[in-house]
Amino acid sequence: MRRLVMWDVDYTLLRGGGVASTAWRAAFCELTGLIWRETPVFGGRTDMDICAEVFATHGVTDCTPERFFLRYVAEVRRTQHLFAEQGSLMPGVRDVVARLGGHPGVVQTLVTGNVPEVAAAKVAAFDLGGAFDAEVGGYGTDDHVRATLVKRSLERAEAKYGERFQAVVIGDTVHDVTAALANGAYAVAVATGSTKMAELVLAGAHAVLPDLSDVEATVRILTES
Repeated sequence: MRRLVMWDVDYTLLRGGGVASTAWRAAFCELTGLIWRETPVFGGRTDMDICAEVFATHGVTDCTPERFFLRYVAEVRRTQHLFAEQGSLMPGVRDVVARLGGHPGVVQTLVTGNVPEVAAAKVAAFDLGGAFDAEVGGYGTDDHVRATLVKRSLERAEAKYGERFQAVVIGDTVHDVTAALANGAYAVAVATGSTKMAELVLAGAHAVLPDLSDVEATVRILTES
């Protein structure tokens, strides 16, 4: 059985340098005409979930998430050159992704709380877009609940390739770990975000790494464990 390696984006693959959150605020204020009051916690959450919180915090009742996302995506595309200027890839990522890309038993995709267009802009900024089968990914427009993103990705992959996969989720938050476990996936956690290794262990991750700088060990865990 081949492996479907589901990559989280933010603080797992890369650090975006605040470009997306700035675009989010700009798009919201322009669309609603309101002053930004409070920034939510973005880490590990879906854009659908964050959107619901932002709307509630600001008392917005006359706008849909779909309408907001159109404006948000346009703002991200306008400023996407800043991802590479202000952000960076996380340690070891380019080498690990390249090694997995040459592995016959692996398909790589993205399972991220970002909407698809923003996820694509982020990885493209670091020349990684071609490494992932974006068609079978799970995204922040699929559902409020992160576990559903993993489920959708697995369903899409099995429908496209006509075979079953062993799902492997790699991310930096407790949300990534619990979403993996809810779907019977192998959970690999990296402490490259704000969540400590001990918290990721307690969440039930099968493997926890400080980062991906040990390329050999990371590839072995993602393909053999």
